[in-house]
Amino acid sequence: MDLRYPIGTFKQEEEITDEMIQQWIKDIEAAPSQLKEAVSGLDETQLDTPYRPGGWTVRQVVHHIVDSHMNAYIRIKLALTEDVPTIKPYKEERWAELEDSNLPIEISVTLLESLHVRLVTMLRSLNKDQLDRTFNHPESGLIPLSFCIGLYSWHGRHHIAHITTLAERLGWKE
Repeated sequence: MDLRYPIGTFKQEEEITDEMIQQWIKDIEAAPSQLKEAVSGLDETQLDTPYRPGGWTVRQVVHHIVDSHMNAYIRIKLALTEDVPTIKPYKEERWAELEDSNLPIEISVTLLESLHVRLVTMLRSLNKDQLDRTFNHPESGLIPLSFCIGLYSWHGRHHIAHITTLAERLGWKE
């Protein structure tokens, strides 16, 4: 297994169907409880263990998921309220080194739960025209909201798998 991509890399679908979007929203909705389960019972040493050589610690991964999904939430809202806004990229690897990435993980788990309630509520309300709205990512170009939903479905599952596969490899959970 590729420790960096335990569920594989994100694959852009040529045609995004309503069924795919609905499944992706369900994935996003399930992510907070899946994350909570993945880190349940881990001690401080385990939380400070990198998921792979040279990779982030479990603690950093938890905080990163929230950082990333907060950015996604704002980007989606911008795309819904402005005409093709250009969003601000951020240096996620540098964010993971900031002091708040050393906080107890419960803070970010709780924040993710609340954030995803708002995110899922918003995503479920979108119509076809809204799903086709875009934002401009300076490094990636135009991103339709339908694509963004798929990306963040994958993103949550991707990072939760970093934690669960590490726990499995090291025998942390039965």
